[in-house]
Amino acid sequence: MLLEGKKGLVLNVLNKNSIAWAIADAANLQGATVGMGVQNERLLDGALKLIEGRERFDPFLIDFSDQTQFDSLAEQVAEKYGKIDFLVHSVGFAPKEAMTGRFIDTTLEDYQTAMAISAFSLGRLCQVMEPLLNEDASVITLSYLGSTRALRNYNVMGVCKAALESTVRYLAVELGDRGIRVNTLSPGPVNTVAGRGVSGLTDMIKIVHDRAPLKRPYGKEEVATSAVYLLSDLSKGVTGQIIFIDSGYTVVGM
Repeated sequence: MLLEGKKGLVLNVLNKNSIAWAIADAANLQGATVGMGVQNERLLDGALKLIEGRERFDPFLIDFSDQTQFDSLAEQVAEKYGKIDFLVHSVGFAPKEAMTGRFIDTTLEDYQTAMAISAFSLGRLCQVMEPLLNEDASVITLSYLGSTRALRNYNVMGVCKAALESTVRYLAVELGDRGIRVNTLSPGPVNTVAGRGVSGLTDMIKIVHDRAPLKRPYGKEEVATSAVYLLSDLSKGVTGQIIFIDSGYTVVGM
């Protein structure tokens, strides 16, 4: 029970196949009380079914495209939990047109939308939650290799992930004096609803599995166990880092 007695948020859960749900589920099974974020009322019923019969789960609504909801979320969390020990930011969005065309043709509006939801939201979330974070709390976000390598059909999201990873480093410095750790998990391509927004996902997964040093598949379960490590006291000496969960694909040259 690595997280026994801890309380925190996992934002946002889309469905049972999402990485965010895998992290929320694993954290809860390790003893944590988990506030599970859902984007809107339409998705709330599905989220409630996921946690039906489970203890130490609470749903929260937060639409990351609406800046007014950040303060509202903080108020709800303060009322429900008081202080929290961890915060998981699993959010990314870009308009379809910005993912399927050429990056050079990305409009300013689409660029700003993608950047606001996918990168700026982490800093904004930490801003409103900072008074609620206990000393030695842990913050995690999720990125992808497209932050440092140009990948077809990833386009503006790759730029957003680069900004997100830089945000992690700056937050790690600013929050470090309270012992608050800020880190990034960077899974390889995983077959989720969000992942399927990238054209050619199946081929990407096959290439990684074929070339990675570990000749076994990885998925959301491996991401979740890495998240438990970062959320637990086992990682008290780790901050500002990117942990890749891709069976070692990132170390392979050809």
